[in-house]
Amino acid sequence: MFTVFLRVVGSVQLALGMAYLFFPGALLQQMGHSAAAPDLYYPLGMLAARFVAYGLGFWIISREAKEHALWVALMGLIQAIDLGVGMAYTAAGVLPLQLSGFPMFNAVWIGVTCIIWFLRQDRVSARRA
Repeated sequence: MFTVFLRVVGSVQLALGMAYLFFPGALLQQMGHSAAAPDLYYPLGMLAARFVAYGLGFWIISREAKEHALWVALMGLIQAIDLGVGMAYTAAGVLPLQLSGFPMFNAVWIGVTCIIWFLRQDRVSARRA
């Protein structure tokens, strides 16, 4: 079951990465964000590289996640940071909740799932030792 989770999350990461890489303006507009200045497409392209790499990584590790638990734990950290940033910008009034709510919801369920899975692996390893 966790294999499916990793592949779903990996697929979402790949889709976001490709969209930020090839269609950043259209993606931002579709999400409801303000138009970005063209010079911002460069850092969005760098962000895209990280989405693509993590998405591919999750597909690669999906069959043997226990051997690559650090990848899962770090995705939990990424989601915690995403949630914190979303909450901060929403609380400051920069983003309306209708724009940040769905990504923050995703950050919670993905992050919590990754962290719980990681912590359980640690306990299983300790019992085996």
